[in-house]
Amino acid sequence: MNRYRYCPCCGSPLEEFPIAGALRLTCADMRCGWVFWDNPVPIVAAIIQCEDRDGAVLLARNAAWEEGKFALVTGFLERHEDPAEAVVREVREETALEALEVALVGLYPFERKNELILAYHVRARGEIVLNEELAEFRLIPPDQLKAWDFGTGLAVRDWLAGRRG
Repeated sequence: MNRYRYCPCCGSPLEEFPIAGALRLTCADMRCGWVFWDNPVPIVAAIIQCEDRDGAVLLARNAAWEEGKFALVTGFLERHEDPAEAVVREVREETALEALEVALVGLYPFERKNELILAYHVRARGEIVLNEELAEFRLIPPDQLKAWDFGTGLAVRDWLAGRRG
């Protein structure tokens, strides 16, 4: 789904033009040269395992989601930020937990939102205090945690498989 009809640099109409093996929206004014690449946005996701709560995994419900929908804590990677530091920041900002250990689980395309999820296992501790982005949380023992078949659920699937292997 295209958000642009006009060039954000010069205001000229946009046209589709083949570049790098795909049709890309480009500025009709060739002097401008603006191209809408539509690259995926990097997102960090945390499988937070709470050390002081018997290793339970924290799932959270975003305040904008309907009741009963829970997932991993996620957030945008900031400019010039190391992904592992970004996931530690997101865990602290959204839950107030202190990250003790961070390990990459994997990278997962989330085509529906044009995102690339960089998923980490984060061992953490502390009192859980949700920020305004999150409405509620659940603590799930790892042996009761079930993966879902899209988005961050793929990281949960791989993390669980690694625990059993």
